[in-house]
Amino acid sequence: MATLVVIGYESELKAEEVRISLLKMQKEFLIDLADAVVVVRDAKGNIKLRQLYNLTAAGAVSGGFWGALVGMIFLNPLFGMAMGASAGAISGALTDVGIDDGFLKSLASTIKPDGAALCVLIRTMTADKVLEEVKKFGGEVIQSNLSHESEEKLRAALASTPTASSEAAAS
Repeated sequence: MATLVVIGYESELKAEEVRISLLKMQKEFLIDLADAVVVVRDAKGNIKLRQLYNLTAAGAVSGGFWGALVGMIFLNPLFGMAMGASAGAISGALTDVGIDDGFLKSLASTIKPDGAALCVLIRTMTADKVLEEVKKFGGEVIQSNLSHESEEKLRAALASTPTASSEAAAS
């Protein structure tokens, strides 16, 4: 079963930094991510979902290939490629993998204006190493399906991170 963790950040940039850090850890086999979405709420209250995978583009490429292949059979590869690419793009846009977009949009209404949240769906991870890396960025746990003990460890680690204002005061 996958684990869902949602951490709130003061800016989209900070949430993206954490996502990039998690992707680097995935290359080192410390974490296996099913999905990682940055949810952004701007000053006007508009919501944007920054998905990890662009299914529309992937569908267009795949559809274009298969369309060209079928088009060659019927001696019209360009028409087949165009039809395949458009059908693939539509299919990709309508497909939702990982974290449900409806859930993400309802969650976004709880984020402060000009804030962001990182929603991560984790298959497996090396908890101590991932926690050590993530705590560098701070943040606030908004929601998770971790056990109470694990969630408290995560909250404590994120709370122990010095904020930018306290670092500036120490200098």
